[in-house]
This record gives sequence, C-alpha cells and structure tokens, in this order.
Amino acid sequence: MPRLSIVKVRCEQDVNSYVLLDTDSREAAVIDPGEPADKIAGQLDGAVLRWIVATHGHRGHLAGKEALRDSFPGALTAMHMADAKQFLRSADSYVLDGDTLEFGGFALRVLHTPGHTPGSLCFVVANHLFTGDTLLAGALGKQMPGTDLRQQLMSIGSAFARLPLATAVYPGHGPVTSLENELRTNPYLRGPG
Repeated sequence: MPRLSIVKVRCEQDVNSYVLLDTDSREAAVIDPGEPADKIAGQLDGAVLRWIVATHGHRGHLAGKEALRDSFPGALTAMHMADAKQFLRSADSYVLDGDTLEFGGFALRVLHTPGHTPGSLCFVVANHLFTGDTLLAGALGKQMPGTDLRQQLMSIGSAFARLPLATAVYPGHGPVTSLENELRTNPYLRGPG
C-alpha cells in the first residue's frame, strides 16, 4: 500500500502550499504553488512532479506556478476554467467536479466549490481535504471582489457533506484543522444556537 507524505510550505502572503508525495513511487503533486517556488521545489528532491494545481485564481496561490513548472518540465498544471484568466498563462488541464488527477498510487479528487471565486476547487486524497480559501480554520477565506458568501456556504455544505468527520483540512492560510472541528467551532458553519 502506498504511503502519502504531506508537507506544508509557507509562502509569501501567508499562503500555504502543499507538497503531496507517494513515498513508494516518488511521484508528487503540488497544491497552490506560491512564491518562492524554490522553497517548494526543495521539498521535491528526487521526486517526479506530476501535477501543479491551484485551488483558485488569486495570485498568491499560483504565483510560483511558472517557475515550478520550469524546474519540473514534465509536470502538468490544472485548475477550473472559471478562474483561468487569472492563472498566469494557461493550464494544461481544466478540471470539473468529480475529476481525478493521479500521481503514484494516489488520486486527487476534484470538488468544485464556487463562492470564494467562481472556479474555487478543493481536492480530496485519502482522508485529507485541501480547501484553499473555501474553508480556513475558524473562518472562511477573505471576502474579495467577486466572492459570493452565500454560494460559498452552499458549496461547503454540499461538497463536504459526504466526507468523514475525521477528515483533515489543509487550508490555503493558517493552521491545519479537521472537518469535525470546523463543524463544531467555525462560526460560519455552526447552526444557530
């Protein structure tokens, strides 16, 4: 059975980038390639980078994409088409809800969670959920022009409803948390009373 290693890399603008590595095959994926890209590349020593993916099109979450791709020319880039104009050139693949991106013995399952941006995505692998700015520990991503809070909350409700409570949540900013903790303590997710 392959083993998954997850390394959180703190980038500029307090963006969390994540390096996911199948330790058996040494194939990897990077989620939200912030700057500096060499800080992320340093975590990939000897690995084959298969995917560079963005949870959404805000600059801090993809500023290192081109430099990382230059360092790993075989890597493919992916995001949702609705945020494509912000992706600093084009992506190799535009993904939809339910798509999977394979690396080693693992696959990132794509969840389209519009709201923070129209093309916001979350990625699930095993019992790990990478949420970008859709969901943060105790908060939601900063409300920006184009953010639709109502849609964001609906996306969270529908996309996360079938995930186990013990699912670890890796947000685009701040500390790692769990779905159970967020449902219990996040003021945006708790019901009245």
